[in-house]
Amino acid sequence: MKKKIQIILFLFLVLFFIGCTKKNNLAKNANSSEDSLPVYLSLANDINLSYESKQKYTRKAFSIIEKNKNDSLTRANLFKIANRYFNMNDLESFKVISELVLNKAIISKDSAYMAKAYTYLGDYYSNKMISDSAFRSYFKAQKIYLQINDQYNLAKTLISKASLQYNESDFFESEISVFKALEILKTKKDVNEQLYECYNLLGILYNEREEYSKALEYQNKALNTLEDKAIPLDFQWKAASLNNIGFVYLRMKNYKEAISYFEKGLQEKNLFEERTALYAMLLDNLAYSKLKSNRMDSLSSQLYRSLKIRDSLGLKMEMISNQIHLSEYYALKKDTIRAIELSKQALFLSRSSDKLNNTLQALKQLAVVDPKNASRYSKEYIFLNDKMLKAERNMGEKFSRIEYETNEIKDQNSNLQEKNKTLVYVFSICTLLGLFFYVYKTQQARNRELLFKQQQQIANEDIYNLMISQQNEIELTRIKEKKKVAQELHDGVLGRMFGIRISLDSLDKLDESEAILKRKKYLDELKNVEQDIREISHDLNREKSELINNFVSILNKLFEDQKNTYSSKLITVFDPEIKWDLISNIVKINLYRIVQEGLQNCNKYAEADIIKVEFKNENDNLVLTIEDDGIGFNTNKTKNGIGLNNIEYRVTECKGAVTIKSAKGEGTILTIKVPIEPNNNLHNDI
Repeated sequence: MKKKIQIILFLFLVLFFIGCTKKNNLAKNANSSEDSLPVYLSLANDINLSYESKQKYTRKAFSIIEKNKNDSLTRANLFKIANRYFNMNDLESFKVISELVLNKAIISKDSAYMAKAYTYLGDYYSNKMISDSAFRSYFKAQKIYLQINDQYNLAKTLISKASLQYNESDFFESEISVFKALEILKTKKDVNEQLYECYNLLGILYNEREEYSKALEYQNKALNTLEDKAIPLDFQWKAASLNNIGFVYLRMKNYKEAISYFEKGLQEKNLFEERTALYAMLLDNLAYSKLKSNRMDSLSSQLYRSLKIRDSLGLKMEMISNQIHLSEYYALKKDTIRAIELSKQALFLSRSSDKLNNTLQALKQLAVVDPKNASRYSKEYIFLNDKMLKAERNMGEKFSRIEYETNEIKDQNSNLQEKNKTLVYVFSICTLLGLFFYVYKTQQARNRELLFKQQQQIANEDIYNLMISQQNEIELTRIKEKKKVAQELHDGVLGRMFGIRISLDSLDKLDESEAILKRKKYLDELKNVEQDIREISHDLNREKSELINNFVSILNKLFEDQKNTYSSKLITVFDPEIKWDLISNIVKINLYRIVQEGLQNCNKYAEADIIKVEFKNENDNLVLTIEDDGIGFNTNKTKNGIGLNNIEYRVTECKGAVTIKSAKGEGTILTIKVPIEPNNNLHNDI
């Protein structure tokens, strides 16, 4: 029994110990991931490890970081991940991490990290040779650094932008960017690395522009900055500067000095191990300088060695330079076939590049070593050279446009908050002003309408008075004519009839034969009196017709003025069936003004050769038609002016209808239809 109790106690202690051990292991595992992050980051940057191993450690580090909250430490660690991918030349992963940091920085409104992310994206697009996107990213970073007054990083961004502009042959703007960076850096301490980049880039720029003295001046300044021991030797910047100085002398055709600097560059310690590509460049430049100075010692072996190194590094575009130099070498050795073959290899390789300059160099060399096809190569050279110059100009313009558009967006964003604050006030004020303006305009329109009606009334009164005046004149003339007829009847017809009556009475006293002759004579006299009476009756009827057609005479006066004033031919037609005495004065006044307005429109706008005005009677309706053969207009698009509005208003007063038919180039037909109603105002029986 005692043994059983001891066994149970022992098992309990073992289980307790195991439980505690598991809890401690869990705690250790919770902390181990954070502790292992620096280890993973360090291993991911170890040059002695394989590419696959570095990728594996980078992913492990990222898996730890992505679980953390979005704070400055997390964003800093993500930049470290991006750097590892960049060092491994895994540019796509580099871009993904950079965009991730940018999004996190935007969410947290961290301007410094936003700008840094933009510079990383600029580096990605620059390496991918997507120049416009690279420039846009650098420029956005530049604007943010300016805003937060981070002068050091602003200078670094300007240098990156200047390098991009140089690569796109935008030399002038590149020079401006470099000097802006220098202006900042000269006020800072411990910035020799950045000063070196500025001086070196200026030296390269001036060499391209064939300002060799300035190029040497800035290259020597760059070389002098390397005396700062803080700059790591493994950058091999001294070898790069010696190569650049040698290249200036090569462009100056001072081959002796060029060879001297290239040889000094090749003598730099650990150059081949630390910057193999630079070593191959120095070797190629040295061999080419020897070729130009006719020093053939070890020439072909140096060119082939440089070519082999570049081929092993996958630097296909740099291989073009070696192939062209070898072509020149074999051309000098009179080995034309080999020279042509190497030039064609260079041309084939250059066509896979976006850099037209490589193709131009290959075509130029082919034109030299292959004279039979020189014209074909020269034509292509000229075509591609023009294309390259146009592309460079377009890229410079694109950079300027990106700067302008980015500034516009920045200005809009900076003003957006201010605009939002005042938007409600502005909207309220605009609403009140709009309401006031609407009321004012409405009142103004009413006043204009009232004034127009008053003017219409005055005009109608004037026409009415004119027609009354005409009627009075006609009435006076009629009275005069009546007096004249009365005088004619009294003095002429009645007197003669009285004489004939007396003479007839005297026939009773004469013989039958004599009375017959006298009677015949008196009958002839009665016939003459009858004829006189008939003529007087005709005159009276003619007077009535003139009275009825007085409105027509007023219109004819208007038509006569039209004919005398304007060159267009006027045709007028009056339907004899129209009973003008049945038409009221108001209708006549309005018709007169409509004709007047219609003629005025024809004269001002129609450019017509023929105008036709016609009055006719259709089913107890008076129809007025004004037609022209002018330019016409689109009745759907053209808004009615005041003239057409006046016509419509007058037709409405006459209880009539108006139609307008017109089209571009087809003239215009204005038709007015007014019902004929008995005239109770001026109708007088004669």
